[in-house]
Amino acid sequence: MRILIMGGTRFIGVYLTKILVERGHDVFLFNRGNNPAPVAGVKQIMGDRTKTAQLKERLASEKFDAIFDNNGRELSDTQPLAEVVKDRVKHFVYVSSAGVYLKSDQMPHLEGDAVDPKSRHKGKFETEAYLAQTKLPWTSIRPVYIYGPQNYNDLEAWFFDRIVRDRPIAIPGNGMHMTQFGHVKDLAQAMAAVLGNEKAVGEIYNISGDRYVTFDGLARTCAAAAGKSPEELKIVHYDPKKFDFGKRKAFPIRVQHFFADIHKAKEHLNWKPEYDLLSGLKDSFENDYLASGRSTAEIDFSVDEEILAAV
Repeated sequence: MRILIMGGTRFIGVYLTKILVERGHDVFLFNRGNNPAPVAGVKQIMGDRTKTAQLKERLASEKFDAIFDNNGRELSDTQPLAEVVKDRVKHFVYVSSAGVYLKSDQMPHLEGDAVDPKSRHKGKFETEAYLAQTKLPWTSIRPVYIYGPQNYNDLEAWFFDRIVRDRPIAIPGNGMHMTQFGHVKDLAQAMAAVLGNEKAVGEIYNISGDRYVTFDGLARTCAAAAGKSPEELKIVHYDPKKFDFGKRKAFPIRVQHFFADIHKAKEHLNWKPEYDLLSGLKDSFENDYLASGRSTAEIDFSVDEEILAAV
């Protein structure tokens, strides 16, 4: 297939590009050219997707079997692209987020659950609603928390920063909130499995790991991945309502139960995660955290100190 990836040089796009090239697809990347292509020989179309005239110009004569829109955050990001390619693409795959779901008393989240109109990800479900009204053969992917090498969001690295320096882990609440991490390679494999799959057209899929984990359990699993004793890890619980952190981030995960059912994706896409949480975190720790030199970098623990001093 002839495939276009919007972005393609950071995190999800890197893994997806490698998988698609390995499977023999002809892959093109559309981006501003700030980062090198993850695979030698992959063609890049230079452009800024936020400039509609430029987008139309760059893609006017192009035709693709599939498009992966990895970095569209708002409807205004994706609608111009969809309009440009509407008659010239067989499958439009959109990366949304499980963050669109409305907080619920019943878990895990299912694809048909209500969405939160006040969510910071509301642009994602507005885009899904738009795609559903078009004639495009579309599919939407809703990851939960994505982790793995090259993650530019401080998720697993937040824990590793404290673990390698033998610092306490300050966790809000009682540590029993349940969450869910999915390895980026597993996400990319699921996205690739959408191609040529008629069942996937017009569908939304939750994608993440097989198991859910408590905040305390996540901290202990990160410790094990870093070669430390989970039993010796010092965890300190605190009430976040007693602090005013302003815009500073005290914890990298939303303080609520947040996990989604992935059975629909497993059934429709003939897919299942390759990584369990421990093996995935080991991959991230060894091939990214240590490899990047972050284990010896200077880290700001001022928020931690504020919490620890109070409790």
